[in-house]
Amino acid sequence: MPHRQLDRSSVRMEPLRARTHKKTIATDHVAPETPPPPVPDASRHILEETVERIRAARRADKPVVLAFGAHAIKNGLGPVLLRLVERGWLTHLATNGAGVIHDWEFAWLGQSCENVSQMVTEGRFGNWQETGFFINLAINVGAYEGRGYGESVGAMIETEGLTIPEPTKLETVIRDSVATDPLLAAAAADLLHLIRKFQLQPGRLDIAHPSKQFSIQAGAYRHGIPFTSHPMFGHDIIYNHPMNHGAALGRAAQRDFLAFAHSISDLDGGVYLSVGSAVMSPMIFEKSLSLAQNLAIQQGTHIDQHFILVSDLAASTWDWSQGEPPEENPAYYLRYNKTFSRMGGTMRYLQADNRCLLLNLLHLLGDCQD
Repeated sequence: MPHRQLDRSSVRMEPLRARTHKKTIATDHVAPETPPPPVPDASRHILEETVERIRAARRADKPVVLAFGAHAIKNGLGPVLLRLVERGWLTHLATNGAGVIHDWEFAWLGQSCENVSQMVTEGRFGNWQETGFFINLAINVGAYEGRGYGESVGAMIETEGLTIPEPTKLETVIRDSVATDPLLAAAAADLLHLIRKFQLQPGRLDIAHPSKQFSIQAGAYRHGIPFTSHPMFGHDIIYNHPMNHGAALGRAAQRDFLAFAHSISDLDGGVYLSVGSAVMSPMIFEKSLSLAQNLAIQQGTHIDQHFILVSDLAASTWDWSQGEPPEENPAYYLRYNKTFSRMGGTMRYLQADNRCLLLNLLHLLGDCQD
């Protein structure tokens, strides 16, 4: 007997504009021209080493991958990330599901971030119509179109809309491809189900994003570099909405994981920046590097010359260049440092606020590659 499930369709969704927001992107963003905060002398050499590694990587046409937690978006750093992309310093951006949501809410409404404690008490946390409806719809459409999670949302922001297929066309795709391309047939069937469930009209659905200039997802899509999202099921507020569909989300997120792993497969001589991501970044990196090493070994090579910078607010009392601390040392349980210390190459840890780190990197790297 299957377990009973909660009926999301009975949950009352509210307009996003009814929410009291803690952040307004027009006033809370960080302009790329902002002078960077000073870096303590003890950390300066790590920052300078990172800059030189990035320069060397880009001269060799090697990837510079930045994985970051949602606070980079909440702190208004979208324009700083975009400037790094525009100057060619970053080749791949990766974040979690919350990073996608905050970036979208800023682009669509210009505001984001709610009072979680109060909203949970009132049974309102995450139950916002437009956030759940549009992000989930973009992922569902994108999964059918062959896009990843981040690219699907970035395309919606940049183009300010979505194209809803004709139901009869989807029926034809299902019928014609079920034998030859069952994955396409399944994606078409999932989208057809949602079109019928929500009575969506086929054709162009205009979705204005008045503040899209602050969106790093839109910027990455515009510049043609991967922006991948690596969600965990149930972690984000879009799961509250009945438009959420696990099969489509899984298709899009799997594409993003494999796109991320592809970038990591070329990391020999490249740079990986993990900024403010205690769980997502180390977890996807170790699996991706294992896949990449497996393939490299089969080809008679090995990925060894990569540089990893890990940055977060927590102090690290252990010299990670000496290997792992013993299990009785609290530093052993600092997951992100422990994981990255096992990944070969060269790893450095820099205790810093993400605004301080990214602004310093931007200003030290300069306007163009040497």
